Amino acid sequence: MTDSRPRGMKLDGWTAPAAPSAMHLEGTHARLEPLDADTHAALLFQAFDGHDSLWDYMPAGPFASAAQFHKWVRDITNSPDYVFFAIYDKDREAYGGFASYLRVKPAAGSIEVGYIAMSPQLQRRIAATEAMYLMMAWAFKAGFRRYEWKCDALNTPSRRAAQRLGLSYEGVFRQATVVKGRNRDTAWFAAIDAEWPALDEAFRLWLNPSNFDADGRQTSALSDLTRLVRASDDPALRPM
Repeated sequence: MTDSRPRGMKLDGWTAPAAPSAMHLEGTHARLEPLDADTHAALLFQAFDGHDSLWDYMPAGPFASAAQFHKWVRDITNSPDYVFFAIYDKDREAYGGFASYLRVKPAAGSIEVGYIAMSPQLQRRIAATEAMYLMMAWAFKAGFRRYEWKCDALNTPSRRAAQRLGLSYEGVFRQATVVKGRNRDTAWFAAIDAEWPALDEAFRLWLNPSNFDADGRQTSALSDLTRLVRASDDPALRPM
């Protein structure tokens, strides 16, 4: 008798990837290096200073002093739950933010990018996009099957960023957690390995110098290049 019960596709030949560790990721415009309190905290505190809204949806911050921020960086980078990177903008020759791998589950082949903070000086720069590309590229080349992005459902800029980067909208988990004494509904986005070749091509096309004019203005928007790859779009971002 033929077994007709529906089950998932067999993953013949797939093996669980190794978890990420401290490393450098090098691009044309961005360099990611292991976040270190002594090396980066003072520079990042200065870049973030006066922009408390950067911490609105973060579990930590804002920080009242450089010493307080230094302690937080030291503590968080000592946690086995995260692999943090400092983001260096090679065009500006300045550190402008950080990001992390978290909720890494090699047995399932899933990895999340999160805890992202980018100073106003880094936002909307080529280095910011390339930093996100470098992290996604490493994950899929390492053998992960699923690359996740989660954010507070009220964080529209983060939802927009996830979709622009080619991650597909997967829904909202209501009352998912409590952050700083407030309810958080969590919006989920992800890309999977089958989508990576097309996303990789989209990023390469966008990052190509020919995509920018003499003033640095893009010819093709990344969101247009990733649109055909995304399995679903965020309804909250649709034009009214």
